[in-house]
Amino acid sequence: MTPMVVFAHTTWFTDERPAYDFGFLFEVRSLMLVTGALVVAIGWRWVATRLPRPELSFLSRLSGLVPWIPRILGIHAGVSLIAQAYGGTYLAPGLGLPLTTAGTLLAIVEGILGVWLVSGWNIRWAAAALVASGPIGIFAYGPVAILERVDLLGIALFLVFIPPGSERYGAVEVSNRTLRMPLFLMRLSAGGALIVLSGTEKLVRPEIGLVLIDRYPILNLAQAVGLEISNLEFLRIAGAIELLFGLLIISGALPQIAVIVAGIPFNATLFFFGASELIGHLPIYGVMLALLVYGSSQTHAAAVPWIPRFRWGSPQS
Repeated sequence: MTPMVVFAHTTWFTDERPAYDFGFLFEVRSLMLVTGALVVAIGWRWVATRLPRPELSFLSRLSGLVPWIPRILGIHAGVSLIAQAYGGTYLAPGLGLPLTTAGTLLAIVEGILGVWLVSGWNIRWAAAALVASGPIGIFAYGPVAILERVDLLGIALFLVFIPPGSERYGAVEVSNRTLRMPLFLMRLSAGGALIVLSGTEKLVRPEIGLVLIDRYPILNLAQAVGLEISNLEFLRIAGAIELLFGLLIISGALPQIAVIVAGIPFNATLFFFGASELIGHLPIYGVMLALLVYGSSQTHAAAVPWIPRFRWGSPQS
């Protein structure tokens, strides 16, 4: 049973910002669940080394999309930015732009970057500007709010290194050696965003998660199927599951299975939260599609779980 509340971003749907409660994280039950998530993630990667790549061979036809993944990622990020600009928010639905001249200018710039990314034309500079938008946002919204949106940074970094090509509607062919570092940075950013959210909306700030469940009681699927699990306990479980999915994305192991399993709660939340949830999640949808496509390719599947090794400060292959 995968709780839908795992991937519903509470801060996108409420203005309440209760204080952090690290005591909840350090309760025995929370620590047990966090430890369990770490153990499962380690075991997941160990099992992956003993299975073929791709692990689901019947999805091999998806590998035909490999040349267009940079183009697809640009569209996902660009449409999200255009929607944020139109809605008067900065990078995420919960980060409202001020009703001032500066806020209007930021919305215009955000919209222009979005159109540029969607266009697919020479977008490396647009991606670089998107990377710079993070530090700019920290000054206005603080580091935590921007870290919650770091999945967008992963796409931007990927497109800085591997922008769409100039022919065949942006198709581009790259070697695994070229692909693996941008793909690692994208996995690290997307998984990192989920890990941050598992804390800020659940494990270290449970009150904000309870706001969402109180508003939509059906999100506690345990109670919906007749299990006597309180909202607080359910939130604890949801936080651990979100942490686990973040770790699995960073790991890159068994990407086809990981994306299919994670896709269930990601899509289920759309029923309750509609367009805001869809637009806000477009970047992570793009990342998941990229992992699924690369993971379905006999040529590129080995690059998906690659993690750089560091020795005496120097990265090793």
